[in-house]
Amino acid sequence: MDCVLRKFGTYENFEEITGGSVLPKSRVWATVRKYLQKEGCVGEVVVSLSDELLSQAVMMVESCRPTLTINLSGARQHWLEGMLRHEIGTHYLRGVNNSMQPWATASGRKQFGLKPANPTEEGLASIHSVLLRKQPFLWRAALLYYTVYHAANMSFSQLFSYIARFVQDPAVRWEYCLRAKRGQTDTSKPGCFSKDQVYLDGILRILRHRRNIDFKMLTSLGKVSYEDVERLRHLAVLRRTRIPHFMQDQERYLQQLDHIIVTNELNDAELQELIP
Repeated sequence: MDCVLRKFGTYENFEEITGGSVLPKSRVWATVRKYLQKEGCVGEVVVSLSDELLSQAVMMVESCRPTLTINLSGARQHWLEGMLRHEIGTHYLRGVNNSMQPWATASGRKQFGLKPANPTEEGLASIHSVLLRKQPFLWRAALLYYTVYHAANMSFSQLFSYIARFVQDPAVRWEYCLRAKRGQTDTSKPGCFSKDQVYLDGILRILRHRRNIDFKMLTSLGKVSYEDVERLRHLAVLRRTRIPHFMQDQERYLQQLDHIIVTNELNDAELQELIP
């Protein structure tokens, strides 16, 4: 977060310079169609556009069909494909692959002793959001983590004032505070909804262990933790599993992960200290 402010002055400048303009509906539809073609998903995913989402996008199953709802206010020119990589290239394709595996059900997960899919699932998806950016700052994941951390000890109004250093736009700041305080019956008291810390947690764990993770296998196995990959690989059904286009070249993929580390002024020594 400090890197972004040093380089761009404000988050709003960073968003405008690196994200580009907010796209009209016609451009959003065109970008989505093109992306679905890249992943061979045309006709599989229902897409809708909304002005009322609290998040950038959400992937759900509605009426037995996978449905992606996109927040139009966050659909920026250079960031939209990253969001599609997050929702379709990660969540949807891992879900499809998961459905073919012997651990596809809750009882199957229990039988095979699987760890929870998170923080790996959201960490991987969050990495894929920034993977193609020239300047892949982990701003959103970091600010979500930071906001939740302070929400645990602050009221809504204190939190709203406190994060002004990072987000000047009051409407955007309101959304971050709302996410951190959702579910609290009295927001004048300290307390938080901690799920939003899972993104940064997952990112850092994956970056820490990136040299030892078989990423294609991790995707093929479905909704599993990177920690379970080696144990499960010989049990997997791999014949029809799908790998997103941006993970096909593993050497290039690892170079992009290294670039994320350098851009965010992290290093392997710090990651190892943080995550033994």
